[in-house]
Amino acid sequence: MNGLLRHIAACNNAELPGGRLAFRIGAASVGWVTPDFARALADFTGMSLTADSATLAPAAAADLPAIACGLAARGLYRWRGEAFDVRAEPGGPVLSQIDRGALPSFGIMAEGVHVNGLVRRADGLHVWVAKRAADKALDPGKLDHIVAGGMPSGLTPRETLIKEAEEEAAIPPELAAQAVPVGRIAYAMQRKEGLRRDVLHCYDLDLPADFIPRASDGEVESFSLWPIELVLRSVRDTDDFKFNVNLVLIDLFRRHGVAE
Repeated sequence: MNGLLRHIAACNNAELPGGRLAFRIGAASVGWVTPDFARALADFTGMSLTADSATLAPAAAADLPAIACGLAARGLYRWRGEAFDVRAEPGGPVLSQIDRGALPSFGIMAEGVHVNGLVRRADGLHVWVAKRAADKALDPGKLDHIVAGGMPSGLTPRETLIKEAEEEAAIPPELAAQAVPVGRIAYAMQRKEGLRRDVLHCYDLDLPADFIPRASDGEVESFSLWPIELVLRSVRDTDDFKFNVNLVLIDLFRRHGVAE
């Protein structure tokens, strides 16, 4: 398979429903759960099971964080301590909240932001590349964007971008606010932690030639500035970049005419 297309296939390896049950809050379908996980959900008040769905009664929607906490206490997934909004679709009404660590087990959609940090020089377009810290629970040591992160409860994509930019790369808010939205990418991927149904809000941020990002929260080990052609070769020929970063970079290559 083409070196770039293989990343797209890898991030869309989940077949839905693929033996899973729909997870609903009232009539709204918000996720997908395995039969074993559905049986664990049945222990909680407000949950009802049928052959093809696990439904939380609307009156019990506010109990979802506590249900998720209870399942984490049983060791079904790792508690992250970060609340995410639960929606049936991007931009839709918020139906509840849930801890980030529970999202893959519930198959609930998660939204996040990814920022291409760009420097335009006389010798061509360059891209800032981050190396994830070696102690990260997911994808340690992988290459990443200058700024990328999940969208916490109550924040918009742009608010998340500005927050993450300052925390991860010491980019001042007034500079981060200049990022330009370039599209959204969605995928459904089965990974060891469960079903990832992610929507990535993608941005380009032109940075001054003299700006140097600084790792400020321990998420990133280091930053380096690469010519876009070197980024292309790395994505095409290796698996060095975090799985979903590849998708955003492939779009960047396409838009700048460097993809094969």
